[in-house]
Amino acid sequence: MTFKKFIFQLHKILGLTTGLVVFIVAITGCCWAFRDEIESLYGDYKKVAPQNEAILTPTKAKELAKEVIPNHTVHGTVYKKANDAIEVIFYDAEPEFYQSVFLNPYSGEVIQVDDHLSGFFAFILKGHMRLWLPKAIGEQVVGVSILIFLLIIISGFFLWLPKKRKNLKQRLKFDWNKTTRCKRKNFDLHTIVGFYICSFALIIGFTGAMLSYNWLKYVVYQSTGGEKEMRFMIPKNQSAKLLYSETIPMDYLIVKLSTEHPEAEGFELHYPKSKEESIYVEVSNSKGLYYDSDFRFFDQNTLKEIETPSIYGKYENAKVADKILRMNYDIHIGAIGGIAGKFIAFLVSLLIATLPVSGVLLWYGRKYKKKKLQKNKV
Repeated sequence: MTFKKFIFQLHKILGLTTGLVVFIVAITGCCWAFRDEIESLYGDYKKVAPQNEAILTPTKAKELAKEVIPNHTVHGTVYKKANDAIEVIFYDAEPEFYQSVFLNPYSGEVIQVDDHLSGFFAFILKGHMRLWLPKAIGEQVVGVSILIFLLIIISGFFLWLPKKRKNLKQRLKFDWNKTTRCKRKNFDLHTIVGFYICSFALIIGFTGAMLSYNWLKYVVYQSTGGEKEMRFMIPKNQSAKLLYSETIPMDYLIVKLSTEHPEAEGFELHYPKSKEESIYVEVSNSKGLYYDSDFRFFDQNTLKEIETPSIYGKYENAKVADKILRMNYDIHIGAIGGIAGKFIAFLVSLLIATLPVSGVLLWYGRKYKKKKLQKNKV
């Protein structure tokens, strides 16, 4: 068996094995690309009339939300602009619970309760991450399939390379006419489309694999010169004595940060789980992006800022390796390039979904043709 025949067999076997998974992951990824823009079309309830009054403190917002959902854990509270509702997020891992209570920031009135585990995009995300299977099984199937998909793309590129330079033109464009057979059109769709999107597909696949596997993150981080802790870390308080009442320090934090970051899109404050743990706030600096957020930590007694050894600290302190890792999700969904980047991610995901379909048709056509030839010989 020649090297190219071996690559062909490998490409075929891997493609047939993971084709369905790749199709589902690509289609659901395509649907997810413009989630923020679509949800904003029916998110009017998240807006309020701005008033010249003090807004709810984090402590008060938590108390009001707990009256609505009393038996679950408050993950954090999101403060945005003066005309935005306050969002109190509830999250429990086992059994999984993920809901938000939206409050009027001035009156404390409950506007709406959202269940993030139901609805169209929740369905799409479950399919994308675990094929609607149990989490422990589905995530492993998707993770392994993504790694195999990377091999499929690389092997497909080697198969695309023509033996002679004069045949290169034929591999770069569709040259169809009235006599072109359907099998030839399908072959061109598989090979030419595959060639043009292979670089983007590798980026989407590789960033997806990094989301699935911490060991891959570690390899990338170390190979790019990373020196910090990769995992998210919440530092301990540095003070041992409570100087104020238990609620006052935290309740001043949003006002303090709003003054320091007047252009920020929002602040997500997370309540300490113990008296020893510091408060951490995620400062969103850009709409629709996550990589340039500032993760800031404060002593819950004195509000003195505490530095973290993790890559998840202030963005201005991030080095090249830190930024590469922090950009991974935004690159994966195309948000790093704004609307144009999301459109590219949408289009590439849609075209990736066609590759398993055209690939299966190619395999079936060749298999059917081989059986027909054998039958004719008999």
